[in-house]
Amino acid sequence: MNPKMEHMRGLTRRHFLQRTGAGVGAAALSFLLAQDGQSAISPMAPGPHFAPKAKRVIYLHMAGSPTQLDLFDHKPKLNELDGELCPQEFLDNARFAFIKGHPKILGSPHNFRQNGQSGAWISDLLPHLQGVSDELCVVRSMHTDQFNHAPAQLFLYTGSPRLGRPSMGSWLTYGLGTENENLPGFVVLVSGDKTPSAGKSVWGSGFLPTVHQGVQCRTSGDPVLYASDPPGMDRSTRRRSLDALNELNELHFAQDADPETQTRIAQYELAYRMQLSVPEVMDIADEPAHIHELYGSEPGKSSFANNCLLARRLVEKGTRFVQLFDWGWDTHGTGPTDDIVTQLPLKCKQTDRPMAALIQDLKQRGLLEDTLVVWSGEFGRTAMNEARNGSKFLGRDHHPGAYTIWMAGGGVKAGAQVGATDELGYNITETPVHVHDFQATLLHLMGFDHKKLTHHYQGRDFRLTDVHGHVRPELMA
Repeated sequence: MNPKMEHMRGLTRRHFLQRTGAGVGAAALSFLLAQDGQSAISPMAPGPHFAPKAKRVIYLHMAGSPTQLDLFDHKPKLNELDGELCPQEFLDNARFAFIKGHPKILGSPHNFRQNGQSGAWISDLLPHLQGVSDELCVVRSMHTDQFNHAPAQLFLYTGSPRLGRPSMGSWLTYGLGTENENLPGFVVLVSGDKTPSAGKSVWGSGFLPTVHQGVQCRTSGDPVLYASDPPGMDRSTRRRSLDALNELNELHFAQDADPETQTRIAQYELAYRMQLSVPEVMDIADEPAHIHELYGSEPGKSSFANNCLLARRLVEKGTRFVQLFDWGWDTHGTGPTDDIVTQLPLKCKQTDRPMAALIQDLKQRGLLEDTLVVWSGEFGRTAMNEARNGSKFLGRDHHPGAYTIWMAGGGVKAGAQVGATDELGYNITETPVHVHDFQATLLHLMGFDHKKLTHHYQGRDFRLTDVHGHVRPELMA
């Protein structure tokens, strides 16, 4: 028997046992413990390798990549040298997405100030975030291997710049299961009128069972596409239809032993339960006025503010991983819609207040301690003005060599400032943190040894960090 069929046979034995006494008992035990708030692990999930510091993740991704030099990495030298030719050593062997010729240094048109007890430098474009600076662990020494959007996004979320690998949220739900059987364990919310450059693969399940892929929810209309019953079908009819379909799928599974058949059954059942649970959790109209004031949210609209409030509601109800993508941060400076003078302040105004509100709201509810909040782009921006085709607008090109992210809650070191760059913010001078290191550390906070959370595929064990990555204690409390 070939290895694939042997693997399928093993799965068949496993599923057989789960469907008989052992499976019924495990399901019943899980349900009873969950009722007491003692179980966060589904029967199928392997569970954490050690006690986690975080139980859930809210990831705020600014798609297009914000300029760290205008938001978090304060470099007065840039303003001193503004308009001068970039040092030649920065250009030797460098690859740029759009910069041609010999670019000029670009100072920041925005002011910075130090904040809180940590003294973190944060731009005045983010006044609300300045107010919660002591909750942040700011990492100014991130770096990646990719300098274009789609590969960099894939690399950040799947560990590979190519299609086909499971996303970070899929790995976590694969390892942890769900805390709420009526909601997806992995939810995606998109704002900015555009999905990420890498498409929906950044929340795909790759070679993991498809039940672990992210579910994109919407803030207007049906929260989840195609989950509603078609016209003329009531709840009881839907139930009978699903029962008949499940019987057919069980017969198909008995013949072919394809684990995806079991996944399909689970997805149908989850969709049935979601028809009641998702509209309830996605309806923010019942939030009190002071919460809407805190976030700047407006029921019935699609916005980053609404998505931040929804993220809090989802993790409060047991969702493991909530991924927010907000498009509009690709500030090349080709015009007023993508420069750092007009577009960057606009995006900061849309996101600053709700991000700070999310941290405050989680903290006041006792959720921040075990909820990890992450903010990032996919790479950084250059210290030079791009000036594409002689543009007079100010903007920065892609820069994988150094960028900034921040984290809060979930076991990270509050008020910490990790890493440093040179006086132009171009090269890392202290504590470099690679994307794979970040992934390994995130998994560690969630209770996993990144080398052991694996899935056998195409003859070898795969993991989120592939064969790389080191846990970085500098980031953890």
